[in-house]
Amino acid sequence: MARSLSERRAGKAGKPGAPPQLGRVSSRKGSFRQAPVWVPGDPEAVRPVVPGETYPLFVAGILLGFVALYVCYHKGYMLLYGDAVAHLAIARRILDAKWPGLAQLGGVWLPLPHILMLPFIMNMQMWQTGLAAAPMSMLSFAASVAGVWRLARRMMRLRWALVATAFYALNPNLLFLATTAMTEALFLALLIWSVVATMEGIAALRSNDAVTARARMMLAGLLILGQVFTRYDGWIVGAIIWACFAWAIWKSDAELRRRMRPWLIVFTAICVAGPLLWFWYNHRFEGDWLDFMRGHYSAKQIERRTAPPGQHYRGWHNLGWAALFYTRTAQIDAAAWETGFALIAAALYGLWLSWKRRATAAVRARAESFALLLWIPVPFYIYSVAYGSVPIFIPQLWPHSYYNARYGMELLPALAIYPTLAAERLEIWFQGKTSGWALISARLWQPAAMVLCVANCIAMMYLIPPVLKEGMVNSTTRISLEHALAISLEEMPRNVPVMMSVTNHVGAVQIAGRTLQSMISENDDQAWQAALNDPAHQAAYVIAIVGDPVARAVAEHPSGLGEIEVICTTGQPCARIYQSLLWTPTPAK
Repeated sequence: MARSLSERRAGKAGKPGAPPQLGRVSSRKGSFRQAPVWVPGDPEAVRPVVPGETYPLFVAGILLGFVALYVCYHKGYMLLYGDAVAHLAIARRILDAKWPGLAQLGGVWLPLPHILMLPFIMNMQMWQTGLAAAPMSMLSFAASVAGVWRLARRMMRLRWALVATAFYALNPNLLFLATTAMTEALFLALLIWSVVATMEGIAALRSNDAVTARARMMLAGLLILGQVFTRYDGWIVGAIIWACFAWAIWKSDAELRRRMRPWLIVFTAICVAGPLLWFWYNHRFEGDWLDFMRGHYSAKQIERRTAPPGQHYRGWHNLGWAALFYTRTAQIDAAAWETGFALIAAALYGLWLSWKRRATAAVRARAESFALLLWIPVPFYIYSVAYGSVPIFIPQLWPHSYYNARYGMELLPALAIYPTLAAERLEIWFQGKTSGWALISARLWQPAAMVLCVANCIAMMYLIPPVLKEGMVNSTTRISLEHALAISLEEMPRNVPVMMSVTNHVGAVQIAGRTLQSMISENDDQAWQAALNDPAHQAAYVIAIVGDPVARAVAEHPSGLGEIEVICTTGQPCARIYQSLLWTPTPAK
């Protein structure tokens, strides 16, 4: 009788009946001489990764990130998004302000991305080019690639785990975001690894391994804390993951439950600490503990200021339209042209397959069902579009424009994992047939799937990925105005104060290479309020853009100001530059 692959490996190892060797063993000496350096394992086995197996995927992610950085840097893509420019400016003002420190973190955008940029942001060139954010985003991208691999190996065979990881890593939208100061790459890394930690932790609980379970639970807590301080979707993810661990511990036997109870308390404290700290920060520095939800710069207030009177975007208070906008956005972010329809169909079939086999002993032992956490963005964003004043516009749906198309990226991990499960099931169906065409198809299907991943990447780059296209479309008029303002700022002496609202056009200061400390702006409230009441005495130069607070201050207090330049560009309000006739330098103390 022919022996199986596992039996042949066991025989070769000289240990009949022993468990199969998973791969080569390192020849290194010392306490780690038995640690495998690369363990491919039985290609037909679905199993967790072993030590050393994840690192090559992380390295591959780093290399891909450098390629993306090279392209985006030379193409000038890194500062297309106004939000990316603003994130860099927030990080900069923490250190570069008249009163630097904790108060400069901001009140709506969460602080972790800005904190991670701090080691590089004070380098003027890295701020001007956007490179200050590249280490954070590239490392996050590489970590997320490794996380997808680690997650996929718990759910599918090795060759199909490679397909899922390749589809995720070769997404052009993600590669673009992995070079910018946007938060998507960081959040995806935290989301994926928190799901991995949850699956591994609950699997350890089911095998009565308290040591591994508490280690993974603490890791999940730290990842949740990171998510809570990165994006608001992380608050919901954290709450659900906490409930998953609490339920799994409650279902454990009495002894394990007793051993895990103190760690669950610590885990709970970590999960709760993030939101409580943010409530405190908003109360302490913004005067309202819910300022991020109802303050001047909250999504609700922005939607009220920008929407025509009595009108709302499609999807407002309509769950059906909200669901259509979000799922349609997710599919065009993940797949080229209209192949996203097939991808969504395959994902739903893969979801059904996973649900169908959830009671299988091996699947339950691997805690595979907790990969369903990857679908949390669907209800979160449907609710956000319908009731959170978060519009999404894509060219495929009315009004056929671009806005928040990047939100679909939060579903990319699910759209990498679950369609691959469906593709693997098709291979198994081919293998169950005896005809020649089916056997050939079974042999060629996985290589064909890898080719499709590469083809999808090439097609999306050729058509311009929608997240990059949004940045291109929406930045044109903003960048032209900021470049024109930067020319004027460069001509002003560096050591005199310039009054300007930087809420919408801080990019002009960035391009000019001027420090934020030299600007009188919203960043320093005390100087800002004094300048609004008396601009001529407080600033040497005043830049007023039609409709902003400086323009209103100039209209109310015009004395002592002489207009020296008017800048008008297409699609943006005009800017008027004034020189003060009354300002005098403050005597040095």
